[in-house]
Amino acid sequence: MRILVVEDDTTNREFLRRSLEENSYEPVLASSAAEAELASRTGDIDGAIVDLMLPDGDGISLIQRMKANGLSAPVLILSARRSVDDRVFGLETGGDDYLTKPYAITELLARLRNLVRRTETHPSETKTILQVRDLKMDLLRREAMRGDQVLDLTTREFALLEFLCRNAGRMVTRSMILDQVWGMRIEPETNVVDVHIYRLRNKIERRGEQPLLKTIRGMGYVLNDK
Repeated sequence: MRILVVEDDTTNREFLRRSLEENSYEPVLASSAAEAELASRTGDIDGAIVDLMLPDGDGISLIQRMKANGLSAPVLILSARRSVDDRVFGLETGGDDYLTKPYAITELLARLRNLVRRTETHPSETKTILQVRDLKMDLLRREAMRGDQVLDLTTREFALLEFLCRNAGRMVTRSMILDQVWGMRIEPETNVVDVHIYRLRNKIERRGEQPLLKTIRGMGYVLNDK
């Protein structure tokens, strides 16, 4: 899977290259907007990571040109600009996700996997039955069970559990959950995810049952599939 990395800082670009290769991606490196635009025309880019501050132009204009020239791959914006207005502008003008610097590489990789996954056709996306260990979801019946016990879930809890099941074994961040379950692209100052995770955990991990949902402190959650 080929990932275009647009980063003018040599140290950061090399760090991203190593991290991507260690996770079985094939990085395509560009240190300027001109190099990135040329690389994006090859037609075999599966995703892009774009820094907004480039020596020959800004990243937003680059993203818009690449998409106008036929780039269909999702774009993850990297930027030191942290304000909500900056993030909203980046998402509304071509970016598919936005990550502020400094960032944890684990979160970047999790976001990248999620973005690329959206553009692929996976058999799991069309499944109406999801199962993780002894947890089972019937999407047509809107029913969830742990063993032989039917779970009494709210609509939001059901959607949250479905998202976790589809990403079983992979860490998902709070921002990813807000995006996919609540439809919120910018993470507000709220503990809504933590509250719903707490309630969901109490329902799927009753007394005596093996824990399924793991919290990665400061990062996100993993629904264990082993």
